[in-house]
Amino acid sequence: MREVRIRALCNLMTMRMKQTKTAYPVVRNEGAAKWLPFVFQLPRISLPVARGAMLGGLAALLLSVLMAQSASAQDRRIPQAQDEIRLSFAPIVRQAAPAVTNIFAKRVVRGEMRSPLLNDPFLRRFFDDGFFGRRLPRERMQNTLGSGVLVRSDGVIVTNNHVIENMTEIRVVLSDRREFDAEVILTDPQTDLAVLKIDPGDEVLPVLPFADSDSVEVGDLVLAIGNPFGVGQTVTSGIVSATSRTQAGVSDYQFFIQTDAAINPGNSGGALVGVDGRLIGVNTAIFSRSGGSIGIGFAIPSNMVERIVESALNDKVVVRPWLGASGQVVTADIAASLGLARPIGILISQIYPNGPAAKAGLKVGDVLMKIDGWEIYDPQSLRYRIATGKIGGEAAVTVWRDGGARDLLVPLLSPPEDPPRNLTLLAGKHPLTGLTIANLSPAFSEELGIEGEDRGVIIAKIPPASPARRLGLRQGDILVKIGDTPIARVSDVVKATDTPRKVWELQIKRGDRIIGMRISA
Repeated sequence: MREVRIRALCNLMTMRMKQTKTAYPVVRNEGAAKWLPFVFQLPRISLPVARGAMLGGLAALLLSVLMAQSASAQDRRIPQAQDEIRLSFAPIVRQAAPAVTNIFAKRVVRGEMRSPLLNDPFLRRFFDDGFFGRRLPRERMQNTLGSGVLVRSDGVIVTNNHVIENMTEIRVVLSDRREFDAEVILTDPQTDLAVLKIDPGDEVLPVLPFADSDSVEVGDLVLAIGNPFGVGQTVTSGIVSATSRTQAGVSDYQFFIQTDAAINPGNSGGALVGVDGRLIGVNTAIFSRSGGSIGIGFAIPSNMVERIVESALNDKVVVRPWLGASGQVVTADIAASLGLARPIGILISQIYPNGPAAKAGLKVGDVLMKIDGWEIYDPQSLRYRIATGKIGGEAAVTVWRDGGARDLLVPLLSPPEDPPRNLTLLAGKHPLTGLTIANLSPAFSEELGIEGEDRGVIIAKIPPASPARRLGLRQGDILVKIGDTPIARVSDVVKATDTPRKVWELQIKRGDRIIGMRISA
């Protein structure tokens, strides 16, 4: 139809030009007039100049304008079928929602209540603590609510550890309102994940299959399914805002998928689902100043979730691979000094003797830039990439050394407990009495969530009312020296505190700082 109109216009122009020997380009096509108003403002043209060139140019111009108009009209069209009118996430929700559960947990909290009469200063003058001051026993019920995801058809559920932590009764409610008691198979506070089990008998329950969270890209559409504020199962939609958030401060393994899908209290442990209906993450936290969603939510990537579920089903304990090396973030100044084109990687400053990094040939001063092709920018992303590997396998790492990149293979091994932790409660008349100390090892450091390859003796537990607490010592401090005695093992601390002193001199390591203390006996 368009071609017929173009031929008619060309014929019309040719006839007019033959009759008058001059050209008044007259075009009745409204689309062409809209896009090329200058066509109507052309001056009178004498034909003997170049009739053929003029006709060919005008015809080509009109053809291109009308074709563009046709394409634009095809892009903007009314729906042609019922399916196009009813575009919806409903098919994905029907597939995924039955595998998302509600979780209700509770425990009895026992405490003491002091008589409110002693708040009155007048009455306090006449009665001592043996009367109104007596503390009365009191019990109250503490409740939590959250969500969970069925990942095995026999009733295995993954949720957040903070939803069920220290709870004595856990009830799981399925999407069809059936309720089950749940037992805890495994908790992992470092990733804030927990694995539960319900008994559905011979029934095969719906599950959400794991997606590869490394394939998720910023801008992907996602659905968040959970139980916000206990109102019941709720679905919200959004996009992936970021794929490797490492500074959220939610858990020891800070590596999250960020989304703007609405996540609120009660969504914890729920599913973050892709448009293929697969699980890409477990919702765990939000950034909020009011307690409600402001469009910044975080989910634990499914690759990490899958590793924790495997550990729960196979070993009943989490054993993660260990690199045996640590270091600092490469800044712009460090990158320039090393000849790197941009800041990337971790500058290795510590390597554990005979650890995986040492066996692979890494050296102090190397910049670890990539693991299995993924760029590394901070210690959190380094820990995540190693932790999601499988023990017994290998990780391909790229390091920068002597002005060039080179590839190495690091064996993925479990961290050894060497030396044994030897948990010891200190007693006696000295500033450290009441502390529980232990030998640091790679396995114990991993269990405590300590980054780095520090060795020595760590304060594992410190009572609230102990002398050491009043002196400012903290759980996690590493004892370096007592007097002139360097501390390498628990036995060194026991021996040093057996000798009475008038003045106690201590050196401790807290983070990257060495702190000295001088205490009079």
